[in-house]
Amino acid sequence: MSPTSPSSSVQQARQALADRLRDIRLDAGLTARQIAHACGWHESKCSRIEHARTAPSQDDIRAWCAACGAEGQAEDLIASLRAMNSMYVEWRRLLRSGLRRQQESRLPLYERTRHFRSYSSWLVPGLLQTRAYAAAVLNTARRSQDLPDDVAEAVASRMQRQRILHEGDHRFAFLIEETVLRNAVADAETLAGQLDHLITSSSLPSVSLGIIPTQTDRARWPAEGFWIFDDAQVNVELVSSYLTITQPREIHDYARVFAELSSMAVYGSAARSVITSAIESLH
Repeated sequence: MSPTSPSSSVQQARQALADRLRDIRLDAGLTARQIAHACGWHESKCSRIEHARTAPSQDDIRAWCAACGAEGQAEDLIASLRAMNSMYVEWRRLLRSGLRRQQESRLPLYERTRHFRSYSSWLVPGLLQTRAYAAAVLNTARRSQDLPDDVAEAVASRMQRQRILHEGDHRFAFLIEETVLRNAVADAETLAGQLDHLITSSSLPSVSLGIIPTQTDRARWPAEGFWIFDDAQVNVELVSSYLTITQPREIHDYARVFAELSSMAVYGSAARSVITSAIESLH
């Protein structure tokens, strides 16, 4: 899986599970008809599973592995199935209780995480947002999803969450594309205040801020924004969905991409110079 196309992550996860089941069948020297006969299924069910048109149930996976003499692989495959089922949440389902509840629900994850890695290709990350910038962003989300207006409460919750920048032994590595500094998600005054706040935040001892210049000669193009929480979880925010990824292999993929993007970024005084240039362009 490549983080440059996360909108297909669910289907790719389903196909990966199907491929593993097919490999188990082939390793056992069995045909799809023999699997179906052993499990008491119609043969077409095996075809639908192997072509990722139908997701197997946990009982299906156990029966398949038993028929192939591969009972020891069943629990790992079931873990993959559970991860696949939980990784895709539609925005309306996620936000059905309002923006404030959505903000509050993430707080335990942020509090228990020690090492944060965040990449953004279109917005300033929430932990670095000013109150005015956050209000502009959340108001846009509210209007696009036709949600109740609890933006003020949601902004207050987001601001409260930012205390973790100053507490405990958390470490933060933020990467943003230079275009984020110039995206007109708010009025010029709000954006200028946000950029000035970025400069201030970059001096915090817990924070590393890297900016990937627009003209970078790069082997990897901008991807969807994602957060890596320790080595336990990756969250990817899409237009229509919110992905939660917990498979170690996929987390490793995102960590590798984050390292590649980090190598293209500028830091310290060079990053502050890029931000200052963006501020000047507003005037």
